[in-house]
Amino acid sequence: MEKTTKTMSVSRKKLTTNSLVKISVLAVIAFILMAMDFPLPMFPGFLKLDFSDIPALLGGFALGPVAGALIQLVKVMLHLTKTQTGGVGELANFLVGAAYVVPAAIIYHRKKDRKHALIGLTVATISMTVIGAIVNTYITLPFYSAFMPMDTIVQMGTVLNSRIVDVKTLVLYGISPFNIFKGAFIAFITLLIYKRVSPILKNH
Repeated sequence: MEKTTKTMSVSRKKLTTNSLVKISVLAVIAFILMAMDFPLPMFPGFLKLDFSDIPALLGGFALGPVAGALIQLVKVMLHLTKTQTGGVGELANFLVGAAYVVPAAIIYHRKKDRKHALIGLTVATISMTVIGAIVNTYITLPFYSAFMPMDTIVQMGTVLNSRIVDVKTLVLYGISPFNIFKGAFIAFITLLIYKRVSPILKNH
């Protein structure tokens, strides 16, 4: 009995260590992808698309919502070494990223099938859009307005959409559609590759 208990204890320890290694590797990949961002012509230039949420989403699906959140956290902590925003940009990135990954992973882990993956990703995109609107309104845009007049920031949206005339409409017609597009695009890629990489991530 004692021997069995020790064996189970060692097994749990190995699983924990194994999961932490995977979380670390995925976080490093996410950090690298975060640096490879690029603007999209249909959205304001300060909004840039990157694929750093994919490793966090893969980790969340394979290892659970806590793992997904940890990948997002480690990613932004790594990015702090090269921050140009004093950590404000990293905080915003974590809040929005966690709002995307955690709901998707929670719903998927209730029943691991394609239907729940799609439901989870849909809820995640909505969550990211709502949290993104709040974060940009009260954290990101006020921070950048200290270095660039708010009118100039709004104008970057106005040139693409005449309905953008102030912060509220910038968030409504510029930032929120961007997050919807990003959420759907990241979801599409994740669904394409998850089945191929999940055996590696789940392997103990």
